[in-house]
Amino acid sequence: MVRSEPNDRPSDARSRLLKTACRIFYEEGIHSVGVDRIVTEAQVTRATFYRHFPSKEDLVLAYLDEMHRAERSQADKAVAAGVPAADTIRSLSRSITQGIQSPNYRGCAFLNAVAEYPASDHPVHLAVLAHRQWFLDTVTQLLAKIRETPAEAAAHHFVMMRDGATSAGCLFDPVVVCETFLRGVEGLLRRQVT
Repeated sequence: MVRSEPNDRPSDARSRLLKTACRIFYEEGIHSVGVDRIVTEAQVTRATFYRHFPSKEDLVLAYLDEMHRAERSQADKAVAAGVPAADTIRSLSRSITQGIQSPNYRGCAFLNAVAEYPASDHPVHLAVLAHRQWFLDTVTQLLAKIRETPAEAAAHHFVMMRDGATSAGCLFDPVVVCETFLRGVEGLLRRQVT
C-alpha cells in the first residue's frame, strides 16, 4: 500500500513521480523503464522517490490504480447520466473508442501490464485481475438491466470485444477497429433485448 500524505493530499513530488511513471510506463512498457529515469524526468531525488514509493512495484501498482480510477470515472459518468442501460453501454463503448483513437494510443494499459507480469500470484497481475473483474461486473449489471435473464455470457462477450478492439486499435486503422467494435456492441445489445 502506498503511504498516505498529510491531509490525504499527495505532495507535488509524488504527483510528478506518478504522472511521469504513467506516461512512460504506458508509452514504453514497465520493465523497460528504470527508477533512475523516472526520478530524473520527475525532477526529484531517489530519496524522495523511495519516501513515496518503497519500491518500483509500489509505483507500478499506483500507476495501475491511476488507470483504474480513470476508467472507473468514465463508467461512473456513463451510469450517472441516468439513461437506459443500453444507452449507458453505448456511451461506455464510445468512451472506449475515443481512447483507441487518441494520439499515441498503445493498447490497454492493463493488458500491457499483465503481459509483463505473467505470474498469476504477482501483485501487479492481481491488480489487473481486480480491475478486469470490476469492469466485467459493471457491464454485467448494465446488461442485466436490459433483460432479466442472466447477463454473464453477454458481459463476457462485451469484454472480449473490448479486449480485441483495444489490442487491434494500435495495430490497425483505429477508425475501422472502432466502427467494428461499435457494430459488435449493437449486435450484442439486439441479442440482449430479444
